[in-house]
Amino acid sequence: MLLQKNKSGGLYFSAWLKENGYSYQLLKSYRDSGWLKALSRGVMYRTGDKLRTFAVLESWNGQLGKHYHIAAHSALELAGFNHYVPMGKPVLKVGYPKQEPVPDWMKTNDFDYSFKFFTTDIFSKPQLKLFNPDYPHVQASVPEQAFLECLLLAPKQYSYMDLYYIMEQLTTLRPDIVQELLESTNNLKVKRMFLFMAEKSGHYWFGLLDTAKIELGSSKHKLVENGAYVPKYKITVPRELYEYE
Repeated sequence: MLLQKNKSGGLYFSAWLKENGYSYQLLKSYRDSGWLKALSRGVMYRTGDKLRTFAVLESWNGQLGKHYHIAAHSALELAGFNHYVPMGKPVLKVGYPKQEPVPDWMKTNDFDYSFKFFTTDIFSKPQLKLFNPDYPHVQASVPEQAFLECLLLAPKQYSYMDLYYIMEQLTTLRPDIVQELLESTNNLKVKRMFLFMAEKSGHYWFGLLDTAKIELGSSKHKLVENGAYVPKYKITVPRELYEYE
């Protein structure tokens, strides 16, 4: 039975169920009998199930063909890099395409993680991978992209100093992946700050990058107020970061 194959804690979308032979009348009988419960219009789950964030994403992507992915510091945590000490309910940072807006039920319902969404088109060649074979339709940013996503969301959502502490851990980044992302990313501020942090950290892979192929622009960028100017990258960075050793 198709309804019994879904992962515990996941969802059923009426559009997908109808495509697979479940009529409106049959679905109504499941709801009336108490076997299925409505979360929102066209969105259901098994009565008694505790909705689980990864299973919800698996259902959303797998049944409806969406492309939401685990991103930024959440992807770094899954890869074993973490500077943040979670307080209270864990947060899952999720990136999504602009043409696939976040539904209200995903923003307002109580899952085991708090969803935090953002959208970007700065990556023309996104670098993603499956994070868990149990969820074949949920991908996560590789560490190289995840850190760039963090920089994109800084300083509003992450402090540059906290991100630098994470950068110090990123000793195993793959220079070919870093090179491809930096060449195909259109956000100059993100690229400049990434290179500044990587060089300051002294990682071996920084020396393997061909920075001549990375477009950095010529204008100056003030990333923070009252910071220190870095002539090489034409950016103003936090003085605490500039002076950190």
